Amino acid sequence: MGPRVTVYEVGPRDGLQNEAALVPTAGKLQLIGALADAGLSRIEATSFVSPTWIPQLSDAAEVTAHLPARPGTSYVVLVPNARGLGRLREALERAPGGPPVSAAVFLSASETHNRKNVNKSVEETFAVFAEVIPPARKAGLEVRGYVSTVFGCPYEGAVDPGRAAEVALRLLELGCGQVSLGDTIGVGTPAQVRAVLRRLLPAVPAERLALHLHDTRGTALANALAGLEEGITTFDASVGGLGGCPYAPGASGNLATEDLVYLLHGMGYDTGIDFERLVGAGALAQRLTGRELPGRALRAALATRTEG
Repeated sequence: MGPRVTVYEVGPRDGLQNEAALVPTAGKLQLIGALADAGLSRIEATSFVSPTWIPQLSDAAEVTAHLPARPGTSYVVLVPNARGLGRLREALERAPGGPPVSAAVFLSASETHNRKNVNKSVEETFAVFAEVIPPARKAGLEVRGYVSTVFGCPYEGAVDPGRAAEVALRLLELGCGQVSLGDTIGVGTPAQVRAVLRRLLPAVPAERLALHLHDTRGTALANALAGLEEGITTFDASVGGLGGCPYAPGASGNLATEDLVYLLHGMGYDTGIDFERLVGAGALAQRLTGRELPGRALRAALATRTEG
């Protein structure tokens, strides 16, 4: 196999938070275990946001306390503020000796989306992060940062690449080990991906950046290829293409994990993922959500199984 690429699975959090049906805790843990068994080494499990905002993730403490231990797999949990970090630490105390877990924080490159998403300005959000990231690091937790609306905002339109790069750099300076650049509404093109990355890569090692792509307009794989060409080796993806954004009208699902893995394997990249087991996890996700998921490679693989 060729160079290693990390596929960072976000389905259990970013995917399930957008589902109308509430998946029970046992089902979430079953899906997380299936993804880990398929070889996903980084899995975003849940989020300690307010249950009032996102009731689909109201069982975050239970999920975190019972994450399945698998060799080589670690988990990430979103925390919006110091209270969320406290809840994460309490959940981890319930499971001493459990699998590795780290934290993640999120904000938007555009002011309007940030206010819609977290009810704060970007500057106010950074003030909150000053009370989250350093304490998390002091407690031994790695922290990942997300920047939403990097390539476009549903309320403000196009986003200046310089603005997106500035927000990402501030997260890194605060102590985030890696920052994921999000195409929240799926408007990005390869040229935009390159424009943002070329502002960051002269100052930031490629391994500290990731791409979080949505396939609203069918450009996610093309944008992933542009990222690969620029040296990015971590890509967020969601099983079956689950996901979207509750504060981004019209945004469809994330780049499907199966689509990304199929492409990477076909190009000779090493992901450490068993594609057949991944398809099995996608089939499980469909059963848990009660609907057919949009991922093309998943649909094709399941159709072949049926025909066989």
